Amino acid sequence: MGGFERFLTVWVALGIAAGVALGLVMPAAFEWIAAMEYAQVNLVVAVFIWVMIYPMMIQIDWAAVKDVRNKPQGLMLTLVVNWLIKPFTMAALGVLFFEYLFAPWVDPASASEYIAGMILLGVAPCTAMVFVWSQLVKGDANYTLVQVSINDLVMVVAFAPIAAFLLGVTNVSVPWETLLLSTVLYVVLPLIAGVLTRSFLQRQSNLAVSNFVAALKPWSIVGLIATVVLLFGFQAQTIIDKPLVIGLIAIPLVLQTYGIFFLSWWGAKLMKLPHDIAGPACLIGTSNFFELAVAVAISLFGLHSGAALATVVGVLVEVPVMLSLVAMVNAWRPAQK
Repeated sequence: MGGFERFLTVWVALGIAAGVALGLVMPAAFEWIAAMEYAQVNLVVAVFIWVMIYPMMIQIDWAAVKDVRNKPQGLMLTLVVNWLIKPFTMAALGVLFFEYLFAPWVDPASASEYIAGMILLGVAPCTAMVFVWSQLVKGDANYTLVQVSINDLVMVVAFAPIAAFLLGVTNVSVPWETLLLSTVLYVVLPLIAGVLTRSFLQRQSNLAVSNFVAALKPWSIVGLIATVVLLFGFQAQTIIDKPLVIGLIAIPLVLQTYGIFFLSWWGAKLMKLPHDIAGPACLIGTSNFFELAVAVAISLFGLHSGAALATVVGVLVEVPVMLSLVAMVNAWRPAQK
């Protein structure tokens, strides 16, 4: 990692502080940016995420993607964790904390909505940011693309039934525009751009691809920090107005994230997955598709509901927690022989 990347946690912390401060000082500017959305997907955030993902897409070697089928264990691990374990542990933690441990501080109606928001986060594994986490842990770019694609396909058929079952309702309306637009913006378009760029560079020289990716890496980190600034700026007033509620919601979300990661990591070690497969396989389930969760929470419970707030808290805690997990994965990398 370069010097700039080594202090990534510091830059993100400064981004969080800057986002909250700017959101309080210039609320109108952030409201204007927040209004630039389509199908619950903020287009400015989408651009910054695109900047983060594009360098990794260039590294994908289509000639090697077919070899992923010879490594099915990683795909099995992520599918089992994401769809058979994670949604149910999230629901269980929500009930434990908000119906029992936090009952003295939260009224029952609000508690139910917070639990609902947590469930929606638990049923939406990551689509976009996992490319960033995979790049930071030097994960296999080809495998990461395949696992994201398969999880997106499963999400199309599994999100609504699992969410409906855990929420106890039968009329969960999946915002298909959000799901499809996010997939196009965060996977399809940067993938096409990456393929075209790689093809062009390979015609120049063998080192052109690696040199170009190395030149883009700092911009990828800048995209991450800019995304953090925007996300925290959007919610600056909420952070100031409801610090206790945000703290209460964050506790089970953080426990869920670390718990799912360590369960996945244990499974990866049991299955003897190579490090560049184990990293992205474990991180996809610990990160969330927050656009989808927020959109469904708003459509089901309303913009100012406790469920919507819980999904937003999921956004706020994700980046710092995921960076700590990235650091763990890198620290546990086997020594080079």
